[in-house]
Amino acid sequence: MTFTTREGAHVLIDTYGRVATDLRVSLTDRCNLRCTYCMPEEGLQWLAKPDLLTDDEIVRLIDLAVRTLGIEEVRFTGGEPLLRPGLVGIVERVAALTPRPQMSLTTNGIGLRRTATALKAAGLDRVNVSLDTLRPDVFKTLTRRDRHHDVLAGLEAAREAGLTPVKVNAVLMPGLNADEAPDLLAWAVEHDYELRFIEQMPLDAQHGWKRDGMVTAGDILTSLRTRFTLTPEGEEKRGSAPAERWLVDGGPHVVGVIASVTRPFCAACDRTRLTADGQVRTCLFAREETDLRAALRSGAPDEEIARLWRLAMWGKKAGAGLDDPSFVQPDRPMSAIGG
Repeated sequence: MTFTTREGAHVLIDTYGRVATDLRVSLTDRCNLRCTYCMPEEGLQWLAKPDLLTDDEIVRLIDLAVRTLGIEEVRFTGGEPLLRPGLVGIVERVAALTPRPQMSLTTNGIGLRRTATALKAAGLDRVNVSLDTLRPDVFKTLTRRDRHHDVLAGLEAAREAGLTPVKVNAVLMPGLNADEAPDLLAWAVEHDYELRFIEQMPLDAQHGWKRDGMVTAGDILTSLRTRFTLTPEGEEKRGSAPAERWLVDGGPHVVGVIASVTRPFCAACDRTRLTADGQVRTCLFAREETDLRAALRSGAPDEEIARLWRLAMWGKKAGAGLDDPSFVQPDRPMSAIGG
């Protein structure tokens, strides 16, 4: 088994020739919303604090990844990463690494109004904020929380702090917000946010996802075209990004669609994932994990941890398998493995 080298780094390559340069780091499995497509109303059994990676362990693994494994981008996720007490300090320490990775954060936006300035000062480059609806009553139904105004305030704070481009992620659900695609895009253009629609994925804790009940990328594009002219940006600009993007009425604004289910992009995937309890996941839909926490806490040197990480990625499957009738949802929901 041979791992190619990129500028002196033993990269995270798999048997299909894909190289992971984008690291998703889940900082916590906890969340202050209860979105219907993610978890039950009563919440989940959260990880015990000793099971979570410490701030030092997180920074050590990220340092190892960017210094020796070719990682160029780091995305902090959750659960809800703003619930992590040491978040700003982690960002500041990662910003000081050499080489310095690009850093972003995916959040529900509720705590962003009070943290956006500090995160920018610490070195965060940009944010992705989840917002599925412009209607406060629908937001409350979808998330089981009355916090719509806090998300809007968080978005504004992120833009003012310079965490740009501010990307807004929206999931459309039949019977709730499926009709809102054109309104969401008009609002995003008005406020200079980059809107991205995401097909609902089979990552809910209650395993209630049904393929025949989802709003597809095709449905979304058909709805958007009732009000806007969409021009494909093209595969050359897309690269390994999960979102297909379209120019809106000729530009400069764009809208993206992440069609994980109906138009999978596995062949170009460049991501590796680290869960809040220190497991490497090669894919959101993987059913296998590699334990780096145990290696860290047993005193393993960086070389051994890097070897385990490379081995995990070497075994990455060709695709998520969502089109296979025998597909089985992962045992852990999205809140536990990071979005």
